[in-house]
Amino acid sequence: MIEFLQDFFNRNARLNEALIRVGRPFTGVIQGLGRFVYFCVETVQWAFRGTLHVRVLFREMMKIGVNSTVIIALVGLFAGMVFALQTGSAFRLFNAESLVGSTVGIALSRELAPVFTALMIVARAGSAMAAEIGTMSVTEQIDALKSMAVPPINYLVVPRVIATTVMVPLLVGVFNGMGLLGSYVVSIYLLQIPEGPYLTRYHTIVEPEDFYQGLIKGVVFGFILSLIACYKGFYTSNGAEGVGRSTTQAVVAGSVTVLILNYFLATWLLQIFPN
Repeated sequence: MIEFLQDFFNRNARLNEALIRVGRPFTGVIQGLGRFVYFCVETVQWAFRGTLHVRVLFREMMKIGVNSTVIIALVGLFAGMVFALQTGSAFRLFNAESLVGSTVGIALSRELAPVFTALMIVARAGSAMAAEIGTMSVTEQIDALKSMAVPPINYLVVPRVIATTVMVPLLVGVFNGMGLLGSYVVSIYLLQIPEGPYLTRYHTIVEPEDFYQGLIKGVVFGFILSLIACYKGFYTSNGAEGVGRSTTQAVVAGSVTVLILNYFLATWLLQIFPN
């Protein structure tokens, strides 16, 4: 049977060439996926068996977390304000304005805070990670680390992954706090919702498990988006053009992955923390 297929394709050169052209993109996708999985496994292994470069870790935590606090707080504040404004206008039709606080609280803690925070970190820190490592790759600095017996993944990737995994949940908490503040200001002072029922419904309906869901999502999102950004930068080639391409791919791939992964995480977390 194998010999028959070989003879058939050898006699039909055009068909053989067409099949190669059709299959080449899929082959590239499969190879890239396999290389990414190998990169993730190697990163996790170095995280447990390698030397932790504490100085690099704290530097990345500063860049990823502390330097992103202002923008995360600003986005969280206005996200809470606009969400309270829209839900308050809708609930007023049913005389249910007191539910605005609990609705905004659940939406922020479960979905808006982790997803918006991850997207902002992808755009700000993920692009920077891909550009930095990509520049080191095209200027052969990664090869220089190898020549000095310094594992590049342990030195460049592991601190960034750990820093992002730790800082994103903390930034989710900042987003939550500022979002609730914005919701409170709009609800009480703009929509004239009574403060007592607003706070009572919030404390009654919103549970700690709602915040746990957001924090768990923050950990997962931080881990995944940092791996994607470092992977895109680590395998950069073709000079400055390649650095720009890797940076763009890191932002796009990280954002899409966060949005897709959010659905599966939400389904899993609702089973662990049922309403």
